[in-house]
Amino acid sequence: MTFNKLENLARIGKLKKEPPRADELAGLKSSALSRLDDAERPDLSFASRFDLGYSAAHALALYALRRIGYRSNARYLVFQALPHTARLSTGHWRVLIKAHERRNLAEYEGYLEQDECLLASMLAAARELLSVIDTPSGIEDE
Repeated sequence: MTFNKLENLARIGKLKKEPPRADELAGLKSSALSRLDDAERPDLSFASRFDLGYSAAHALALYALRRIGYRSNARYLVFQALPHTARLSTGHWRVLIKAHERRNLAEYEGYLEQDECLLASMLAAARELLSVIDTPSGIEDE
């Protein structure tokens, strides 16, 4: 996605333009790293690992959006914007959207399917997102 498309989302009120802050970006990244590490601990329950992994992925997706000067109050939008804010593969982006849907089921309906494959895929997608945002070419600049 080009920055024009992000501008369109800002124009219709889906995104808010706000300059990035180094302290916020550092905090998001630090939180994500800690949660990713904890999410990979086999001694924790599935629900805890899923929650930690999801929170890490969300922090990284928010980082990708914030570093280019946008903010969203909608959790889903930071994931949907990933093709526009980071050069993340379609497969990884779709896994994070699916994880978001599962998180919502758990959060709002009390149901969390114990899907180890989804958890592993979500953690791999979060690690991939981390590597993408750590490179300058990870930003869509067309």
